[in-house]
Amino acid sequence: MTADTAGTTSGPAAPRREQETSEPAGPPGTHTSRGPLGEVAAVFLKLGCIAFGGPAAHIAMMRQELVQRRRWISDERFLDLLGATNLIPGPNSTELAIHLGYVRAGWPGLLVAGSLFILPAMAIVLALAWAYVAYGTLPQAQSLLYGIKPVIIAIVAQALYGLARTALKGPELIAVAAGVLVLYLLGVNELLLLFGGGLLALVVQLARKRFGGRPGAALAVAPPAGAAGLPVGAAVTGAAAAASLATPFSLTTLFLTFLKIGAVLYGSGYVLLAFLRGDFVDRLGWLTDRQLLDAVSVGQFTPGPVFTTATFVGYLIGSEAGNGGQDVAAGVTAALLATLGIFLPSFVFVALSGPLVPRLRRWPLTGLLLDGVNAAALGLMAAVTLELGRAAIVDLLTALLAVVALAILVRWKVNSAWLLLGGGAIGFAYRFLVA
Repeated sequence: MTADTAGTTSGPAAPRREQETSEPAGPPGTHTSRGPLGEVAAVFLKLGCIAFGGPAAHIAMMRQELVQRRRWISDERFLDLLGATNLIPGPNSTELAIHLGYVRAGWPGLLVAGSLFILPAMAIVLALAWAYVAYGTLPQAQSLLYGIKPVIIAIVAQALYGLARTALKGPELIAVAAGVLVLYLLGVNELLLLFGGGLLALVVQLARKRFGGRPGAALAVAPPAGAAGLPVGAAVTGAAAAASLATPFSLTTLFLTFLKIGAVLYGSGYVLLAFLRGDFVDRLGWLTDRQLLDAVSVGQFTPGPVFTTATFVGYLIGSEAGNGGQDVAAGVTAALLATLGIFLPSFVFVALSGPLVPRLRRWPLTGLLLDGVNAAALGLMAAVTLELGRAAIVDLLTALLAVVALAILVRWKVNSAWLLLGGGAIGFAYRFLVA
């Protein structure tokens, strides 16, 4: 157990974990030593360029880079930060990047890590949005992703195994993680599972301590079913923009709408789709359903946060509202405002909650709650990995890529960037040869 959890548990495991993660000694609640801002900038710019595969893959890459390779923090601290991101609205992997930047370099690190993790994806999506409006189509990336996706599954699987060894400290937490996995696959809302799993673990562990190790509460629990993720088709098409807007276009309205979405949205990119459709298709009439699906597809096959879908939507709406229907300057302005609006709440929430995480871990009740949330988060990651695996491993070659990548990670702990590049090259070459 790291210094962050001192005071809530005791035993011989504490010093051993500190030695394994090479964290400096310090008073309870302190984190790893600070590092140069340039290091933070370089790491998160690289991650922003290679982080394909959605939040679960991003989290796995951050763990490999910052916990295993650079040893900025321990797995225990990493899990606490991940649990904190699950309790606030916004994109989890982006908020984890912001947390990690703060831990390493203070307030400047908070701003730099989050911004540089977002910037590469925003630039790529902006370029694709321009091509979409100018030419009525999107560049194809399926050949590249054919080889990248199975490698992502291997990266996430290896991270899950390592995190589970730290997070699942007893049968109660193992049961919470397993229950969350099953209930998520059955369609239960992830927010209910996170909070429900955390509270269940808290109650069970308190009861176990109160009654001297005898079961104090049932582990089986079925939270009320919530809305399942919306199935999304990612067809790429050159659908023309709507000729007129149902509500007059306003940059202020655009920014405030994305600010609202960023401030209240929990869940995956599919939940983002529901918010975008409700506001921009139904309420404002600024997009068609086909345009919205095209925007979401771009967010899925580009690296970095899926929430950069907002960049695409902003450019599309802004350029179509400008003179002649293809106003590049108006599109860029709207894209930047949309991106700022949807990500700004994440910086604010992390800035407010980040300094509290060590204190939460030191308090016995909130420490137990964090344990439960961490276990539930791992269950969600495992469920998402299973769903992604069904889509990524579709034939013998992709299965072989996943197995070989996992073996390389376990045996040699290679930087995931090289594996992603290798998988993408193999996928591109294979599709080129069989086409």
